Amino acid sequence: MDLKHLGRVDLNLLVTFQVLLEERSVSRAAERLFLTQSAMSKSLGRLREMFDDQLFTRSAGGMVPTPRAQAVAAHLPNMLDDLEHLIEPSVFDPLQFKGEFTVVVPEFIGFWALPELMARLSRLAPGLRLKAVSRTENQLDQLASGELDFAIQVEQNFYPPEVSVTSLGAAAPVLFAREGHPLEGKELTWEMVSEYPHMQLFMPDLKESLVVARGENAFIRHEAVVTPQFETGHLFTALQVLKRTDYLLPGPPVFVAETTLSSGIISLPLPTQDNLKVQYVLAEHSRVSNSAPHQFLRQQLIETVEYYRSMRSSQKGGGQKLEGESL
Repeated sequence: MDLKHLGRVDLNLLVTFQVLLEERSVSRAAERLFLTQSAMSKSLGRLREMFDDQLFTRSAGGMVPTPRAQAVAAHLPNMLDDLEHLIEPSVFDPLQFKGEFTVVVPEFIGFWALPELMARLSRLAPGLRLKAVSRTENQLDQLASGELDFAIQVEQNFYPPEVSVTSLGAAAPVLFAREGHPLEGKELTWEMVSEYPHMQLFMPDLKESLVVARGENAFIRHEAVVTPQFETGHLFTALQVLKRTDYLLPGPPVFVAETTLSSGIISLPLPTQDNLKVQYVLAEHSRVSNSAPHQFLRQQLIETVEYYRSMRSSQKGGGQKLEGESL
């Protein structure tokens, strides 16, 4: 596309041309555009120079467009209408929207959040396509490049100014084990915990998280020196292995939020009560802040977490209840 000629075009002149075509009078066109008749005449002169054509001739009935003007008139209204829609923000209708988004949702959150989220979207925005990934590194870079639209993650130690985060809540970590584990019912020490093999659920960018960066907590110090004997990115696999071994799995209480997956799994309190809580956030880049479809999806993500929080708060028995926590 050769844009060098368009660079010399004054779009205001095209608006003037359209009004002249509609009014067929310099004085009426000037009045409509709140210009003096002299200014309108000068604009007509510039239009004639731009198109290298007289454009209008005078007659007893008013200004008559030349064939060149008529040819332009066949395309100009649609072009100006398209330009207006391009500049003015369109009204966002979720029911009519069609588009795709990519969101990072860790698997231990996704297995309860995504069914609820997709149920919402199927009703409110059936044309919205969502690609949810659970494992990807360099998430902040991907948010900046547009490869990701949103990321649910453990709060990072650093965020650039162009990335904003919304808190989704916090959860104190626990140790998960099978029912009947030798440590069940005992008052634990870190030495006792160290006697058993650990497994780890892969969490992208965990090393850059705020909780790891601080490192003053006994739990974090313990995890830093423990080499897991099994690491996986699949929650279902981790829980199945847990049920058949004496492995211990550190993680947030949300790991056992779903009764079918958590059947046969217990949580063990940490040996020390340091009031450690892991913060979870929804991260987004400033490039999407004025995008109505993005902000719609953002709101649905937040409302899904709030829905889960209200459901967990109302649970009576079964599983580990989170008092005043979102995750």
